[in-house]
Formats: sequence, C-alpha cells, structure tokens
Amino acid sequence: MAYKIFIVEDNPEIVALLQKGLSSWGMAAASCHDFNQVSEEVAAYDPDLILMDVNLPFHNGFFWTQQIRSRDNTPIIFLSSRDEDSDQIMAMNFGADDYITKPFNLDLLAAKIQALLRRQHQSAGSSQRLHFAGYQLDILDNTLANDGASITLSKNETKLLHHLFSHPQQLVAREDIIADLWEDGEFIDRNTLSVTLARLRTKSAPLGFDRHLQTVKGKGLMLRD
Repeated sequence: MAYKIFIVEDNPEIVALLQKGLSSWGMAAASCHDFNQVSEEVAAYDPDLILMDVNLPFHNGFFWTQQIRSRDNTPIIFLSSRDEDSDQIMAMNFGADDYITKPFNLDLLAAKIQALLRRQHQSAGSSQRLHFAGYQLDILDNTLANDGASITLSKNETKLLHHLFSHPQQLVAREDIIADLWEDGEFIDRNTLSVTLARLRTKSAPLGFDRHLQTVKGKGLMLRD
C-alpha cells in the first residue's frame, strides 16, 4: 500500500510539484483546501505523514501542528522559506519531526519521508512498553504511567524517554540524544534539548518522575533511581 502524504501548503505551484514528485516515488498525496479547517481535513484523509508550511492563511503551521499533536502523532515535516533558527526550534518544540527549507531537492525530501516512515514502522514493531523504577513508557500511545496515573507525551518527549529508558542508570551523551531526536543536529540550537527537557520535567512532576531525570553538566542525561 502506498504511503499517504497530506500537504498543507497554500502555493498551488508547490502543491502540484510535490504531488507530481511524490507520485513518481509511489506515494499518494492530497492537499489542504480549507485553511481554516486543517485539522479536520487531516483527520479525514488520515495520512501517514504531513508536509506543513509555516506561513498559511488564518493560522500558521505552528498553530496547526499543535492542534494535530493534541490528537495524534502523525509525523510532520515542515517545508518553509523561513530559515531562522528560532523558527526551526519552535517547529521542533511543537512536535515537528523535521524542518526543510525552501527551495528543496524533491528526491531528497522523498528519501527523508521514506526513511522517517520506515523508522516509525520499525519502532512500532519493536517493544511497545519500557519500564523503569515502577514507571511504564508506552512508545506507541506516547504515555508515561505510574500507579494508575498517566501523562501524554509529545513525540520528541517520547523519543527522549525511549532513549533514556533503553539505557537506565547510564550516562547518555547530549550529542547522542540530539542525533536520536533530530537526526541531523547541525541546525539544532543546543538550547532546544534543554527546552524539551524542561517541559518534560514540568509535565512529569505530578507523577514524581522529574526526580529521576538527572542532568550531568556538560555531558548529558541519565535516569537514576
């Protein structure tokens, strides 16, 4: 079955280019028609992956990514002419999986899409739940639970904890975490991981999990009993 890609882009020329190119790679691609109903159109199409522009009518791509992330974890790749680090960091913190600046190489984009979806499916086929100190991390439902209580995680928060749960009581280098979360860490400001970790600490505090997240200054992170 062909991968289904949903394009949230208001430039019809770029939409046509993407649809033609993705079709040549064996993917099915549909585009948004009502930019005031992006979430509803995404839900109706039920794509495997979303291509999201930043500058859109009514609301920007950050807004719609936040709306989509509140409901599911469909992979999202930003395509934007805005190349400021702050835009890229904001996209990642709202739950984007990648950020590609325009103009882009279509073959490279298609390869990134296929690699991202392949990794997602491989992850789904691996162990779904990991445990540490009485806590359960569900990497498919993106939840962290303990004693009947649970919190919902963003995709990057889940990936961060998956890395730490897979190496309990071990120091995990900051560079390794960035590579795992964002693959190409060259364009990621080092503060991005700190922001993600700070939000995770705050979110997990009601479960008492924040005390297990230890930062080793200048080196990385680790889970401690």
